[in-house]
Amino acid sequence: MLTKTIQFVSYSQANLIDFAGPFEVFLTANYYSDPNAQPYKLSIVTLDGTATVIPHACFNTPPLAQDSPIPHTLIVPGGPGIYDFCKHPRFNSIFTAHAGRAQRLVSICTGVFALAALRELKGRKVTTHWSAYDELERSNPDLILKRGPIFINDGPIWTSAGVTSGIDLALALVESDLGHAMALKVAKHLVVFLKRPGDQNQFSSSLNMQSKSGTFSDLHAWISENLMEDLSIPTLAARMKMSERTFIRRYKASTGQTPSKTVEQFRIDAVRHLLVSTERPLKEIAFLTGFGHETGLIRNFSKLNGVTPNEYRQRFRSSI
Repeated sequence: MLTKTIQFVSYSQANLIDFAGPFEVFLTANYYSDPNAQPYKLSIVTLDGTATVIPHACFNTPPLAQDSPIPHTLIVPGGPGIYDFCKHPRFNSIFTAHAGRAQRLVSICTGVFALAALRELKGRKVTTHWSAYDELERSNPDLILKRGPIFINDGPIWTSAGVTSGIDLALALVESDLGHAMALKVAKHLVVFLKRPGDQNQFSSSLNMQSKSGTFSDLHAWISENLMEDLSIPTLAARMKMSERTFIRRYKASTGQTPSKTVEQFRIDAVRHLLVSTERPLKEIAFLTGFGHETGLIRNFSKLNGVTPNEYRQRFRSSI
């Protein structure tokens, strides 16, 4: 297997966790590989030769130049300093050409603004931290922003929501490069939950739905507190003092999804919480969250999460 060179771009006021989390993933993959044939060669590059990430702590590297080694994968973390980084005089003269020679471009959090400035995202599906959605979409109308996913892969472009989701993206890269078994080994070593798919939302369903619709916010609060009750369309419509037809129409117009889908998401969120915070058996969790039967809980949970409830409990609870 050929060694893949991975370069992390650093700049002043980059988010340390955006940098350190993914870096550790690749280091761990090397640790579990043959010492004489490690899959990754890691390095750090800066435009000026130094980058103060946090006060009194900085990276010192040879300044990026036209003859700097070309990476297989170039990773740009996010952070408050990304905007100054994109305005740096050497960004267009040096960094643009350097990044254009990489086979794989990766951004964590607001690092996506650097990829956008390179004009590499035209027509690509991307994501970023939720707080930067509007700004990214407004300043780059030629990309396809996906609001919600923790990371997205579109061809040679990988983008993530940032913070801890950068670790999820890095694990997905390891899985793509080295296979599922290695990614699982790395995740276990780092005590993180491997099977967090890229399309998992950045928010819990309850938080997401509360922010989407003020009209139905009281209903959402009531649903979250009454998961064991009858949450059928007739019951919800009656609570909103609407006909069933009017309720379904207005709800979908306001939230973008059906009431039944929301109820399912709220119940799944409650299951996740109980799995990692209690020792309750699945039969009891199914009753408490309104699924009724254990088999229904397992079927719905596995469909939405890609793992069984027991696998989720085993892997994710240990990280907490």
